[in-house]
Amino acid sequence: MTSDLPNSLQRTGRSRRTAATRALAASLALTATALGVSGCDSAAAGTLKGSRLELPVGGGTAVIDTDSLAVTARTGDGRRMVLSEAAGGGLGKPGPVTRTADGARWSYPAKGLSVTAGAERGRLRIRLRADRDGSVGWPVTGTDRAASAVQLPRGEGLDIPVRDAFWNSAEEKGGLAGSTVDVGGELSLPLWGYSMGGGAGGSGGRHGVSYLTPTDIGTSLRFASTGGRLRATATHAFDAGEGTRDYEVTFALTDGNPVAPAADYRSYLSQHGRLGSLRRKIRQNPATAKLLGAFHAYVWGEARTAAGVDRLKRLGVDRMWLGYDSGPGPMNAAAVRAAKKAGYLVGPYDTFANGQDPKTADSPTSVWPGRVYPDFCVREADGSPQTGFGGRGCYLSSRAFEKAEPGRHYLADRTRSMVANGADSYFLDVDATGELFRDHGAGHEMTKAGDREMRLARMQRLSKGLVLGSESAQAWANEVLAYDHGSGTPVAGGLWKLERDKENWGGYFPEKAPKAFFKPVRLPAEVAKAMYDPKYRVPLYETALHGSLVNVERWELSYEKLPDQQTTRALLAMLYNTPLNHVLDGPTLTRNGPRLAALQKYFSPLHRAAGTERMTSFRWLTGDRTVQRTVFGDGTLTVTANFGTRAQGGLPGGCVDAELRTDRAPRRLCPANPGG
Repeated sequence: MTSDLPNSLQRTGRSRRTAATRALAASLALTATALGVSGCDSAAAGTLKGSRLELPVGGGTAVIDTDSLAVTARTGDGRRMVLSEAAGGGLGKPGPVTRTADGARWSYPAKGLSVTAGAERGRLRIRLRADRDGSVGWPVTGTDRAASAVQLPRGEGLDIPVRDAFWNSAEEKGGLAGSTVDVGGELSLPLWGYSMGGGAGGSGGRHGVSYLTPTDIGTSLRFASTGGRLRATATHAFDAGEGTRDYEVTFALTDGNPVAPAADYRSYLSQHGRLGSLRRKIRQNPATAKLLGAFHAYVWGEARTAAGVDRLKRLGVDRMWLGYDSGPGPMNAAAVRAAKKAGYLVGPYDTFANGQDPKTADSPTSVWPGRVYPDFCVREADGSPQTGFGGRGCYLSSRAFEKAEPGRHYLADRTRSMVANGADSYFLDVDATGELFRDHGAGHEMTKAGDREMRLARMQRLSKGLVLGSESAQAWANEVLAYDHGSGTPVAGGLWKLERDKENWGGYFPEKAPKAFFKPVRLPAEVAKAMYDPKYRVPLYETALHGSLVNVERWELSYEKLPDQQTTRALLAMLYNTPLNHVLDGPTLTRNGPRLAALQKYFSPLHRAAGTERMTSFRWLTGDRTVQRTVFGDGTLTVTANFGTRAQGGLPGGCVDAELRTDRAPRRLCPANPGG
């Protein structure tokens, strides 16, 4: 995926643009073909030779060793790839192998595991079912000597060279070695992948593999540095109480493009009827269209008044999503009317996840009627309440609310009161994140999967009348949400340590401009590298879900909060066709308003044209990865960003060129001087 910068960077004229688009789209088109989305869905049962089960998959043949669950593949061009080593710790002697219509089934009696393997829509699908609690360490990935990079959907996404010294360091130094990631709780997409280098001497095509884990709850991914190379081993916990006795992994051969695992997952979602559509959401609620072209901002002080909204409009900002907390002085009806007249969306912050004693609660959103607190608290196995975020109150059970809602209407009444000012959007904190709970509370027991189901049910109700968003939305919520705040940020562990340092990060005072939002900070070098070094960043989330919902960075990481990363973040936003998020009060409107307006003016027509399209291509155009290109739709929008410091092919460092299909020449933005 690296090459010399093509002359087409400076292209003009529609025919040259079309040719370039076709070339750029080739990689993802190849990936899609390999994954069988063009209609190739072989039902062939393959062959069984001793302990070797061979199954046809897109791009070649997968080979499973039924003795050990080791998996290899032969590609169409004769390459042998190791997809997984044998399961860690051994499985014991396998039972007899029985052929099935699309593969085979067998068992490992010593572990209480039954296995089915088959070819499905070009993928290898392996399912394990346990008859007892326990765990399995498998697949064991990244052991192929040709493995060159691992793809990880931390936030928007990372592509990490397996020999990179930084990422082979320990977690406390910013790296991955020795760390364990909860697939169902910490990754934005339930997948990972590897790219493989070319053939001997660099000849031959590139290859890769995508690993999807539909049974993400109970699955974790552990990274180890072995011989200076990153390997990743999945572990699944079989737990009857949690309902995780089933474990499924699909394997797909790819062309090695760093976003190929996400393209695989998008195809998987579409094939299973679980891919949302912004176009459909706009048809169902026309106000959703106001997200297209909009930047996002949480507003305080004067910025949440009608006068503040008018100031934004006079600056030339034609689309915004404006959010506000539920503390003293939320946006009133006059401010909401002004925002709607300006073409903006307006939404309150709310959470259904926290309950506190009304006498001592520190937030209006934590106060509930009657005995919601403490009766609805999530309970541990010993009956103690699950302590709420930041040690405040308790987490509230989604099942307790769902059981009570038909008769008591706690959630409907809360929502009605929150939008009585006319707000047409809603930000529901926590609901779409991976932090799920098992509840042992009498009368509202639930598993984590049940928690997810209940949250989806209530978000579905909200989405019917409001433009709904949530925090760090995982893929399972893509059908009910119109936007999210957080999945654009690949959070490194060091960020949480920094945010807990209130002296440096800032707290929640003063009330009209909390320093936690408004005080600029400088990230430690290792955190900045892990989160914002563009050579590691790849648009996995956008490849999977662009056109399904609008993805934004975390709410507390406004564009103004991290001054050292502003240029990089603006380039990433334009490259990925995703909005920037801001924080505004009266003084910042004066100080930062003109710059915000210049950036939004550039972004708005691009996002209006391509926000409902899929991302069809991502490429590095230079060997050092500083120049990157994306394509949306069938050439609807092409964006080229130069993250370097020197010009490449006529594009200055720190600048981006974007070209709509109808443009005669690229539109240029240099974020350090957006109005220049």
